[in-house]
Amino acid sequence: MKHTVKIGALVCAALLSSNVQADTVFGGYVGAQAWNMGVSGGFAQNQSLTSFDYDTKTNASFYIAIEHLIPLVPNVKLARTNMDFDGATVIDSEFTFGDEVFLVNANLLTNSEITATDYILYYEVLDNDLISFDIGISGKQIDGEIRVTDENGSSSMQAFDGIIPMGYAKLVIGLPLTGLSLFAEGSGLAIDDDSFTDYQVGVSYSFAESLAIDMYIHAGYRATTLDIEDLDDINADLEFDGAFIGVEFDF
Repeated sequence: MKHTVKIGALVCAALLSSNVQADTVFGGYVGAQAWNMGVSGGFAQNQSLTSFDYDTKTNASFYIAIEHLIPLVPNVKLARTNMDFDGATVIDSEFTFGDEVFLVNANLLTNSEITATDYILYYEVLDNDLISFDIGISGKQIDGEIRVTDENGSSSMQAFDGIIPMGYAKLVIGLPLTGLSLFAEGSGLAIDDDSFTDYQVGVSYSFAESLAIDMYIHAGYRATTLDIEDLDDINADLEFDGAFIGVEFDF
């Protein structure tokens, strides 16, 4: 009986040790945000940009990161953000979009669906309770469609899809004994006439901690600018910005 108890204890100890080692070598985090997004700017198809009055809209963002201690191999993060928007305008010049020509003084509506997906490879330069700093590269895939409709029901839609290579960085500064931390995260690129930036700054609060998982709530400000020429025949100079709130689980 005593031998059975000892063997059981050894098995439990081995399992616990293996779990601790796995948590030490592999970890990561997953989260989601609600972004109250305002939009400004305009778009067109191979002509001068036409601006719209856009509605403020709440869009969603989701992300997951896998981290490890394997030398020279980067960590991986995948993030996906919806950037849908609606708008209206009265044009003061002829506007061609897709296979439709919209005449002067036409009342136009736009219903646009855009998704940004970030494929990020990064290294942890610093990682402790006071400060952590990540740096890497990102491929941001912009995939969507823009639809324009006038008051007579004439409508045209243009789809586009492209990947933009970008630099990436993230900084987190802990505030000791408070459960709070400040963070800034962003990516950006400027080549010739095309430029893209995406950054967020905010505060994070740890409201639950355990051996298996930590939970945080985030709040802050996010801004994305998109200035492109001839992405699948689309030209755009758009800015998306506003406050966000989210939750994150670290494991």
